[in-house]
Amino acid sequence: MSNRRMLVFNILRGAAAIFLALGVGFIFIVLSSDEPLNALRYLLIGPVFRIRDGVLSFNTTSFQTILAAMIPTIFTGLAVCVMFSASQFNLAGEGAVMLGGFVGALCAIYLNIPGWIHPVVCVLIGAAVSGLIMLIPALLKVKLGASELVTSLMLNYIIMFIVLHFLNYYFADRSKGATQTFSFQPTAQIPALIEGSSKLSWGFIVALIFVVIVALFMYRTKWGYAIRMIGINQPFSKYSGMKVGATIILSQVIGGILSGMGGSIEVLGRYNTYLWRELPGYGWTGITIAILAKNNPIFIPFAALFIAYLDKGCQLMSTYSDVPSEMIDIIQAAIFLFFAAEQFLAKYRQKIVVKNSRLEMENNNLSQEGRNA
Repeated sequence: MSNRRMLVFNILRGAAAIFLALGVGFIFIVLSSDEPLNALRYLLIGPVFRIRDGVLSFNTTSFQTILAAMIPTIFTGLAVCVMFSASQFNLAGEGAVMLGGFVGALCAIYLNIPGWIHPVVCVLIGAAVSGLIMLIPALLKVKLGASELVTSLMLNYIIMFIVLHFLNYYFADRSKGATQTFSFQPTAQIPALIEGSSKLSWGFIVALIFVVIVALFMYRTKWGYAIRMIGINQPFSKYSGMKVGATIILSQVIGGILSGMGGSIEVLGRYNTYLWRELPGYGWTGITIAILAKNNPIFIPFAALFIAYLDKGCQLMSTYSDVPSEMIDIIQAAIFLFFAAEQFLAKYRQKIVVKNSRLEMENNNLSQEGRNA
């Protein structure tokens, strides 16, 4: 009963944080816009509804775009969820996405594999390379005690410039006007989930499958239990005999694998050539999503949907009103603020804990009286 009430409290706390963050955004919109109601209309209902001649209708194409935008961020959200659960503040998911996408693209160009197995191999190789690169901050943390926050943040830009070096000097198609690779082989491209939708690929289903896999791993396996216990109390975990160093490395490698997989699926499902020349931003978004989901893999898709919806709304708002698209950064910052504030609704949480303790004591007393009778 107590766990259920705390779950309800966490959901309500998250909803309150979101509404307060939107309220902060609303204040900035009112202050900066000459047409705040029109801007809010595009922000709140524009992503999935269109209004023509006073008639409100569902916008299927826009909704599919939102679902497509969720694909890489679900993977990065899961990656951050695993690493943060072990109290490892690794931020290299951004670079791992770019590296996974680049390696997957090279496999899609130069590997000759027939049939549906081609994209699977490309994604797996991209994920494996990204997992291996995560060994750098993981081993530095375990062997030398270096802060994974610093080393992983620096690693993002090292990965970016290495990718750009090989893209510019070895794999660029000089016949094209922009710096990009040769086209992928048709067998390597991930097909569309819905016919006529060029952005929403089968990667969306794969992402949902991995939500279930990661949730089962975290809550139904001894490795997931070890990751969570180390995140809660690392000294006690070490005292109880857990292999703390190996588990820390495992959590960060899994984060790299998931991020690289998201990058490969995004590139092979959305494009027919590799053209990322800067960090794509999915790793940073994954951090926001993991915070929204409270490091629970089951809630990752809902948090990713919220962020994708908000992003689409801000894009529409900046296009059809006088409010800049950077408004999403303000709203995300407000979400960070309320979610990270430990004292936010702390008194209400304390009342729940006290009430649960009283109920448990009363139940124990009744049970004892029943046994005595």
